[in-house]
Amino acid sequence: MLVIKTEKELKSHLSSFGNGESLGLVPTMGALHHGHVSLVRRAISENDNTVVSIFINPTQFNNREDLEKYPQSLIADIDILEKLSNKIAVFAPSVEEMYPNGVGSTSYMFDGLDQVMEGAFREGHFNGVGTVVETLLKLIKPNKAYFGEKDFQQLQIIRKLVEIKDIPVDIIGCPIVREPNGLAMSSRNKRLSTTLRKEAGLIYKTLETAKKKFGTESAKSIMDWVKDQFKGHPFLKLEYVEIVDVGTLMPIKRKQDNIKYRAFMAVYANDVRLIDNIALN
Repeated sequence: MLVIKTEKELKSHLSSFGNGESLGLVPTMGALHHGHVSLVRRAISENDNTVVSIFINPTQFNNREDLEKYPQSLIADIDILEKLSNKIAVFAPSVEEMYPNGVGSTSYMFDGLDQVMEGAFREGHFNGVGTVVETLLKLIKPNKAYFGEKDFQQLQIIRKLVEIKDIPVDIIGCPIVREPNGLAMSSRNKRLSTTLRKEAGLIYKTLETAKKKFGTESAKSIMDWVKDQFKGHPFLKLEYVEIVDVGTLMPIKRKQDNIKYRAFMAVYANDVRLIDNIALN
């Protein structure tokens, strides 16, 4: 398994590709799970070459404790990737390599996509995401880059990023991969106890019921119902629930037949923050 640490090594590897060979990129923060594996498998199937980046980006954490507790498992991650293909290159740069002029974020205008949900609760988060994704896309120059729909708001913001920065890459959204109880797979799940992991299945169960209700009930009544499901729960605390227009990510005002909607939630399982979403129509 080729593990690349520097921009110089990366450029040397990329220059070895033949003319016309396609390249897929899967950006990750490591602690790989089956959700990441599904992205990598798709990238392998659709491209001649694949790069998986593993970089815990400090500028997208608004909570230092969350950054310090984020799981790190580079050796185990490389082992997972080795079993998938011998044509994967891992780009695992240091913070100094990614931020040679000092750690800091670029400010972006995302047309309001970053002002709601995660953006409202995690100040500066999407500027941090945009900064590192723009750097990776410009360094690696992939034909396609793959992102999971668990972070659907992030996916829409990255699509806006490549539009405003005119970066020639196809952004591919991939379905959420779930644990047997429906919990969306996340690197943060590794911090959950057995009891919390079991209880957190309520998140997806609630989203599924919200989807059923969406055909006959108002968005407000559905969101009120969701809030009730978490009231007094001994382990789970609802941070937000929103039903939004998929294109603008703006909260629903009145259902319209020609608009696609999605429900989003953020929940704390004790001190572990989990997010999930579901298409409603």
